[in-house]
Amino acid sequence: MNPVIEQMFRHRSIRKFKEQQLSDRQIRTIVEAAQRASTSNYYQAYSIIGVTDPIIKKEIADLSGHEHVERSGHFFVFCADLLRLIERAESVTRAKLKENLENTEHFLVAVIDAALAAQNASLAAESMGLGICYIGGIRNDMKRVDELLKLPEFVIPLFGLAVGYPDHDPGVKPRLPLEAVYFENIYCHDEAVYTRALENFDETLKKYYAERATNRRHDTWSDQIQRKLIRPVRSEVTEYVQSKGMNKI
Repeated sequence: MNPVIEQMFRHRSIRKFKEQQLSDRQIRTIVEAAQRASTSNYYQAYSIIGVTDPIIKKEIADLSGHEHVERSGHFFVFCADLLRLIERAESVTRAKLKENLENTEHFLVAVIDAALAAQNASLAAESMGLGICYIGGIRNDMKRVDELLKLPEFVIPLFGLAVGYPDHDPGVKPRLPLEAVYFENIYCHDEAVYTRALENFDETLKKYYAERATNRRHDTWSDQIQRKLIRPVRSEVTEYVQSKGMNKI
């Protein structure tokens, strides 16, 4: 494998960081790497907000339930951003553009653009010897994060990215077997194939949890997913997103 792929295979989420901030040069490099990601129609429909204010950082850590937000070397918030696409429009066309941007297609474009940029940022950070952890917990209260970051119409916070110098090594977590995620030509919904693949993965993950250095437990992937999906979660997200002018039609 080449060094890039080797770096990808070493990925793990870091939730304990040393008390060392990223340099301005590191931050700039990470953001510029994010900008090199593929983007639909050259829209570049995302914005990245670096949170350095300790008060804002603390509140986001509290509402997300992740203290490593506050203790990271730098915290980024990735936003879907369609506002930029209409800011240069002439007043006569602005209303029509805004109406068009309310559809689900443009919402998906912005979300995908932001995700691609974030993954570039993550790989760049890890290649620099840093650790990262995605923070989906900011969607526990998107409206409050919106208020904290003073986000305008057509801009919504999607997830955070905590970056810093690792202060632990949690090891590489197993992933689903190839036959569960990769199919040729058509989707494979063969129950026997699925059952066998997922049962094998449950055993792999059970062994991983039993043998890892910290936070050992008896658990499987299937049990985790059922526990997480048995109850509704973040049901207010739809209303919030639509209130910002996105995913309405």
